Amino acid sequence: MSDYSDKYEAVIGLEVHAQLLTQSKLFSSDDASFGAQANKHISPITLAHPGTLPKLNGAAIELAVRMGLACDCEIETTNYFARKHYFYPDLPKGYQLSQHTTPICKGGFVIIHTEAGTRAIELNRIHMEEDAGKSLHDVYDDYSGVDYNRAGVPLIEIVTEPVLRNGDEAAAYLTELRKRVRVLGVCDGNMEEGSMRCDANISIRLKGDQQLGTKVEVKNLNSIRFLKKAIDYEVMRLIQLKEAGQPILQETRSFNAQDETTFAIRTKEDANDYRYLTDPDLPPFVLTQEYIEHIRKSLPELPEQLKQRLIQQYALTEYDALHLSDEHGFARFFETVAQHTSSYKTIANWMLGPVKATLHAQQLEIEDFALRPDQLAGIIRMVDEGKISHTMATQQLFPALLKQADKTATELAQELNLFQERNEDALLLLIEEVLAAMPQKVQEYKKGKKGLIGLFVGEVMKKSKGKADPKLLNQLMADCLSK
Repeated sequence: MSDYSDKYEAVIGLEVHAQLLTQSKLFSSDDASFGAQANKHISPITLAHPGTLPKLNGAAIELAVRMGLACDCEIETTNYFARKHYFYPDLPKGYQLSQHTTPICKGGFVIIHTEAGTRAIELNRIHMEEDAGKSLHDVYDDYSGVDYNRAGVPLIEIVTEPVLRNGDEAAAYLTELRKRVRVLGVCDGNMEEGSMRCDANISIRLKGDQQLGTKVEVKNLNSIRFLKKAIDYEVMRLIQLKEAGQPILQETRSFNAQDETTFAIRTKEDANDYRYLTDPDLPPFVLTQEYIEHIRKSLPELPEQLKQRLIQQYALTEYDALHLSDEHGFARFFETVAQHTSSYKTIANWMLGPVKATLHAQQLEIEDFALRPDQLAGIIRMVDEGKISHTMATQQLFPALLKQADKTATELAQELNLFQERNEDALLLLIEEVLAAMPQKVQEYKKGKKGLIGLFVGEVMKKSKGKADPKLLNQLMADCLSK
């Protein structure tokens, strides 16, 4: 964990915008999907033509409630939308429809894990709003363009209390939040495409002081790594200003990924600058307890619950369970392999080692992995039974099976002649050859240099081309040397 100063502490709150996985926009039937040609997913409602009226998307409400229940929030039963007025080219109406005094989800928390331990990050609220469009400054030489495809796409904004203290905690929180929205089917969590974006509110104060300092906001951080970098930089910048006796301005800043610094883009507006007004075209919507409980019963197993179950059911370490539960698909693959072999720790080692490395190298999700769970289990069983060595399994059989996934592990091991040599007579002949070639080393071993057994075993392994069963070989070697 970063230690910014013995004198100061950072006070950080995060606002995360997550685009909801609905087919249509929040107040119209326009397509909400990503990646279309500019201004294809628009209509008179999106463009706010006179006489058009919004209609609330019920699927968006359900996803917002799912997220709130998963974060132990209190669900507000009576809700309404307000107009948040400010002019911006990519906001067709001249105002954004958002929830103001009545967020759909209040309070709640998210558990994070860092090197400093486990703690609950308190939430202030989760509210619904519509997204703005996107200004395009690099398409034309003489003027900017505006793409309204994103305008009206449903969002939830997840707002923490100012309880985070450093970039490590912020990164851990955003990591956990992204896992959660994906598991719930609330958002795809794709930060590069902008479907999940984070703003960080940062201030500093003397340690022990209860009063909050002047805050700055760093907008639109689109990766967990950039969030940590931006916070670390900004906290040190604020400390340096304070130590130099210079004023800290309340402003909105952006992050420069090239040199990992922040820069000012405007002075910060206060909430009253937005002139909130209850939207007259949208009636309040009321949620019943039956509706809320129906959604609660449909919630999937959350990452923290999954982690604890993996520890209890499969006797895994905290580390293994934490990383296996990063993605539900990854954990499901592990559990399917576990139906074919009870070597649970070995499965975890393979999943977090060769399997994960292969997925990363090929930029694949576990759903696209070439091997079936039973094929991976087949490799593990052969190693456990002593039929092939772990080295042979990882360096030869596993890569070969990735290329010939239509075969079983046993079939391919036989074709490649990878089965270990367990014939005692054949191994004894190799041992005799090695010991006869090194009589001086044998005498040194018998005089007490017992570590030389590794040398003898290594020479036999070379002669057997790595196929000798290590356990049997060590036993036979010790017996021969004791004579």
